Amino acid sequence: MTALPGETPGTVGTDTPQDTVSPPEAGAEGPEHAEAPDASDVPDASGTPDPSDVPDAPDASEGGESSDTPADADDDAKGDAEEAGADAAPAAAAPAAELSEAQAELAAQRELRERIEKRKAEKAAPIAAGTGLSGTAADLLAAVRAVESGEKSGTAFFDRPAATPASRRPAPAAAQPTRTSAPEAAPTARTATPEALDAVRAVLTEGGAPEALARPAVGALGEQAAELLRTDPWRLLTVPGVRPEQADGFARALLGADCGPDDGRRTAALVGWLLERAALQGHTALDADAVRTALAERAVGDPDAAVRDAVEEGVALVFQEGDEPSADDAGAADSDGEADEAGDADVAREPVQVLLGLDRYALAEESLADGLARLVNACEKAADWAEAAASAPSPSAAELIRTTAAAGLVAHSGGEAARAEPAALIAAARGLGLRALGAAHSEDGRRRLAAATGDPDTAVTLSGLLSGAQGPGRDEDGALALDLLVVLDAPQLDVEGAAVLVEALADGARLVLSGDPGVLGSAGAGRVFADVLASHACPQVVSRTPDPGPIGELVSGIGIGELNQVDAPGKEVVIVPVRDAGEAVHRTVQLVADSVPRAFGIPAEETQVITVGHGGAAGTRALNEALKQRLNPGPGRFGGFDPGDRVVHVPAPGRAVPGVVLSADAEGLRLDCGGVPVVVPQERVESSVRHGWALSAHQAAGMRWPAAVVVLPGDAAQGLSRPWVYTAFGRGERHLSVVHGVDQALPHAVAQVPAQERTTRLRPLLEALPTPDAAS
Repeated sequence: MTALPGETPGTVGTDTPQDTVSPPEAGAEGPEHAEAPDASDVPDASGTPDPSDVPDAPDASEGGESSDTPADADDDAKGDAEEAGADAAPAAAAPAAELSEAQAELAAQRELRERIEKRKAEKAAPIAAGTGLSGTAADLLAAVRAVESGEKSGTAFFDRPAATPASRRPAPAAAQPTRTSAPEAAPTARTATPEALDAVRAVLTEGGAPEALARPAVGALGEQAAELLRTDPWRLLTVPGVRPEQADGFARALLGADCGPDDGRRTAALVGWLLERAALQGHTALDADAVRTALAERAVGDPDAAVRDAVEEGVALVFQEGDEPSADDAGAADSDGEADEAGDADVAREPVQVLLGLDRYALAEESLADGLARLVNACEKAADWAEAAASAPSPSAAELIRTTAAAGLVAHSGGEAARAEPAALIAAARGLGLRALGAAHSEDGRRRLAAATGDPDTAVTLSGLLSGAQGPGRDEDGALALDLLVVLDAPQLDVEGAAVLVEALADGARLVLSGDPGVLGSAGAGRVFADVLASHACPQVVSRTPDPGPIGELVSGIGIGELNQVDAPGKEVVIVPVRDAGEAVHRTVQLVADSVPRAFGIPAEETQVITVGHGGAAGTRALNEALKQRLNPGPGRFGGFDPGDRVVHVPAPGRAVPGVVLSADAEGLRLDCGGVPVVVPQERVESSVRHGWALSAHQAAGMRWPAAVVVLPGDAAQGLSRPWVYTAFGRGERHLSVVHGVDQALPHAVAQVPAQERTTRLRPLLEALPTPDAAS
């Protein structure tokens, strides 16, 4: 690894003055979504999604901030995600008869949530001691009470055989014509009546909260937001960007002496807020003890009672994980009079873990587990694809074809080069007359898959498939007209999106989840791909195709915890040492604008800058400001943007779509996003579009560029992890430059900082379901 020819670190070679770089912020932001104003939050690149890449929401106050609970992680952005995604309506540029991709995707999510709301509606009356709960929720409440009191073993409630998933629908007999992608219209904010906004503004003003929260409050709470906030001021915590101390001040202003730290409305809202923040970190559930600890830190006097009340009110569901010692085990230990302490320890099992979770994620995980088991058990396993496997381009591709022929669900793992194997599978299946399709996380991934198969009709984006804008139509029962679906970039699947996808597949269809387990996980809650792999619920195919070249060798070593120096005779990998963040920005601009184009013939528009966070002196904001001044200077006439600006558009939570500004008019900002025209309404520009010369690694996941410049300033050390480095370093196809200012923190992160664990329930749910054909 060497420096580029004719250059030394610190050489003045750019016309970007350093005093144009934003000053360092009090703290760096997390690596994924976008700006969140919490300076107290520490950047976390260890696989935890940074929800701040979604639009910003105004703070409820300018007051102090606290980030001391175990579930804290850039909370300001959670509601922004909801504002970006849930409050959507078609823009004028979209055809009236067809929903936009973002709207259709959100409609599918709303359908899932409507099932949750229906269940909540049944509990509208006040609940006394949990009597308003029914079904699984009531059983779970009874179980946790019995377990905590010692009256009964938890196994009496939870260790019951899982029911065989019911057959849902047959696969459609005939394929429907492939739909072409329609021009995408960015979602606009859902219309709120002037009366509702005025009423909410009045309540907010009375409570000392900014009037700017009126619209997001109506979006979160509905037309009755004013009445709800007046009777329960802590409902303000459901509004994007609001923190507990801000909601407490709002409640004191409205209720006066009638409120206190143990007010049931406050404790219930805090439990929900903690679980929502945990979801921002990727968890679908939290340990009950961690929730109690966090409540105690928020001045709740009786955390146990607060948790019980939250469960009884339906704010959270309670689950038990793990096994208790059985009576047989205890009897066997007692019968051996000579058993010593070591023997007793061998008999003991893991203690029961009680988890709390939001019903939306519980429903999604249970629905997903049932759907995956349905695919495993409903697929015809006698398919003869031997001839197709024999003509496969590689041994790994042949193995994948043979395995898919005999299974309804397959997990395939490998690096960038291994993406050729799902492409070979799709081509082989279509050669057999089957309706086979591949879905990628991004438009870039779709193009690469289409190039690998040689047929553009075989590749879609996952969002386009679910919205109906791409891929086949659906049959009369709503199932996708497919016999085989291959999902690439499977680690980017969150649990809610995966549940919607699996529900859309007919009985008898085959599903292949393919991806690189080493990359950063999904922006949403859950770890679907990792849980499927860990549960062994289906056959697994591990690619033996290595990534080529010096970049492939470097990234492969990172995947096993080794940061090796590789031979790069063509300067495919270059290390550029820097002393501070200011020099890091200077050298990055020089690399993008001058060095890489001159040495490799790669233009600036095909070079992607990747950094750890959005804040700080060398975060995405500072880098984008410097890169814009050098590459496309202008006054920012259109909401801070000029024609030719590289941008990233966030049409829905967890989706970052690169694009270029074309123009602006009365309808909004016009973008070209990978050949797809997009119109972002004026009121949505500030919240859903930002400059895109520099991205976070989470934003860049699932995409590749001819050249990548990874920026590691000194203040980024605490945000590094093996998955972050693996993801960032793997984004360059021909060239990788590393602007290196973290010294030994980089090899330390690769060797000793693995992905942050996410607490989910999908793995035990999959392990408990009957899957007679699952691989051992």
